[in-house]
Amino acid sequence: MKIWHQSFTVLDDLGVYHDALKAHFARVARPGTEIDLHGMHPGTYRSNYPGSDIRHVALQYIHGLQFVMAAVEAERQDYDVYAISTLPEPALREIRGLVDIPVVAYGESAMLTACMLGRKFGVLVFIDDMNELIAENAHGHGLASRFAGAMPVGFSFNDVLKGFDDPSELIERFRDAARSLIARGAEVIIPGEAPMNILLAQNGVSQVDGVPVLDSLATWIKQAEAMADLRKFCGTRTCRKGYYHKLPEMDRVNEIFSFYGLDPLLPKS
Repeated sequence: MKIWHQSFTVLDDLGVYHDALKAHFARVARPGTEIDLHGMHPGTYRSNYPGSDIRHVALQYIHGLQFVMAAVEAERQDYDVYAISTLPEPALREIRGLVDIPVVAYGESAMLTACMLGRKFGVLVFIDDMNELIAENAHGHGLASRFAGAMPVGFSFNDVLKGFDDPSELIERFRDAARSLIARGAEVIIPGEAPMNILLAQNGVSQVDGVPVLDSLATWIKQAEAMADLRKFCGTRTCRKGYYHKLPEMDRVNEIFSFYGLDPLLPKS
C-alpha cells in the first residue's frame, strides 16, 4: 500500500521534524505500508514560514492549490491514498470531488476517532485565530455537538522545532492547556498541529489526568490504511452523485490547470 503524505511545510527545510515524521510513521504503520512524504514547493515561504500564512483565509486558499495539484499527481502515480497532513485541511472538499482515490485528512480523522473515545473532544493549536476555522471544520464534518472547543497551546511551531532535544517545558505547557480544555468539557484532547503531535508521541504523552491525548498522526495513518482496505476487499468507494462528488473529466482538468498557469505547481515525480 502506498500513501501520499502532503504537508503544509517545506519538509526539506526542516531536518529534525522531517526525520521525526519518518521515524514515527515507520513505528505506527503496518508492514507493507509505504508512506512517501511530500511538502510544499521550495520557496513557498520566502519571507514567512507557515504559521504566518496559515492564519489568513485568503492565503490558505491560494496555498490550497498545491494540495489540489499534489492530489492529481498522487492519483496519476497510482498511490492508494492521498493524505492531507495539516489541521486546516486545505481544499479537502474540492480534492474529494477531483480524484477517485481515497482522501483522508488529519483533522477529520482525529475528530472521528475522538468520538469513539469520549463524548466531546477539544483541539490545541499554535495560533489563536485558528479556533474559528477548527470550529467551522467540526461543524462541516457533522461533529459540532461533540466539539468542546479549540484554544492555543501556549507555544509555537518554531518552539517545537527547537524543543525536540529538551521537550520538558513544552510538555508541561501542553498539559496546562489540556487541563483548560478538560475544564470546558473535553474528554479527548487532539494535538491539532502535526509537529506538536510528533513531540508528544516521541515522549509517550498519551493522557492528561485520565483524559486521552490522541496520536492524531497515527489515527490518520490507520484511517488511510482502512480506506484502502475497504476499497480493495469490499469495493467501498466515495459517493459520486451530486454537485460535490461527481468527478470531472481529467483531460478538462488538465486544460484548466494549463490555462491558469498552474503546471509549475505539479509535484516533481
